[in-house]
Amino acid sequence: MTAPIEIRSAPHVQGAKTVETIMRHVVYSLLPICAFYVFQYGISALASLVVVTAACLLTERFFVRTGTQAGRLSDYSAVITGLLLALTLPPGFPLWMGAVAGLVAIALGKALFGGIGFNVFNPALVGRAFVQAAFPTAIATYTPSFLTGRFTEFIPSSLAWPLMIPADAAAWLKVKNLDALAGATPLAKWKFDGVVANAVDLLTSLSGHMAVGPAPLLILLCGAYLALRRFMDWRIPLAIIGSAALTAWLLFAFDPARYPNPFFMLFSGGLILGAVYMATDMATSPVTPKGMWVYGALIGLLTVVIRYYSGLPEGVMYAILIANAASPLIEKITQPVPFGRSVLNRRKRATYPLNPGYISREEAGAVTPKKRFLPKKPKK
Repeated sequence: MTAPIEIRSAPHVQGAKTVETIMRHVVYSLLPICAFYVFQYGISALASLVVVTAACLLTERFFVRTGTQAGRLSDYSAVITGLLLALTLPPGFPLWMGAVAGLVAIALGKALFGGIGFNVFNPALVGRAFVQAAFPTAIATYTPSFLTGRFTEFIPSSLAWPLMIPADAAAWLKVKNLDALAGATPLAKWKFDGVVANAVDLLTSLSGHMAVGPAPLLILLCGAYLALRRFMDWRIPLAIIGSAALTAWLLFAFDPARYPNPFFMLFSGGLILGAVYMATDMATSPVTPKGMWVYGALIGLLTVVIRYYSGLPEGVMYAILIANAASPLIEKITQPVPFGRSVLNRRKRATYPLNPGYISREEAGAVTPKKRFLPKKPKK
């Protein structure tokens, strides 16, 4: 006995994974990274995570209640934006500036486009780009990790009053008998001093007194959890890491004295965090498999080029934002070929040969009749 075939209109398959489920597991995977970040920098990092996430949630609540954007707080998307945004900021970033970053991330990066699923750019990176342009000194001021007393004392710049200049972190470090230059990130040290940090120290972020972000090794492990549970497509982070490693290796092979080794380029800065959690945003990345490879390769290439040849030590943020803008075009040119049709035999633009006896309306002297309006019927 053959089973009956039921014919329905698209969509034909309904996935068991809802948006809330996927977002909730992304939050679960971010919790170990946030915990380690707090372990590195103490209560200043904890306060930054709380304030930035709260600003994102309040802004999301406001725009949803006013009907400006779609979505709701229970979909966890605003929580993810807040956590990722806080992880990209220095641990001693003034809290009021962090609140501004969260507000801008949701307002300009999400509500402006209609809410979840409609945003063109990653909201966390929109907030980060805004505060980098508005507060360039504060966002470039890092402090070393694993400082003594980090769980009982705030970094002074964290508690700056709104619109006031933050306390000088260099003077605070000198009081603690630390060299002020120890607050420079590994990328800034290489960019301006030519010092290349050890790749193992960068991978684990366990080396004390280094101004580093979340541990790349921990981010890769948490990203592997998302990929194995199929909450994230592995192609994009693999393409980014592979493209950045290949570009850095080619330049390193060309001139080892000028360019650092590929491992330094991979594990310094925010490349791994951006590759795993930001470039894989479902609303701003392509959905075609070929498009994902192209999109990821573009981000890796742009990151290395910006780091090497621009005035900024970091380049992941701009690389992802540029790739977000190019995502619709990448998706368009990488559409799969229908089954049975060769790649070289793509459908050409439809043409309609003219009849030899065809003449235009003007040549035929055709006259378009004027419109005639019927008189309105009198009201009874």
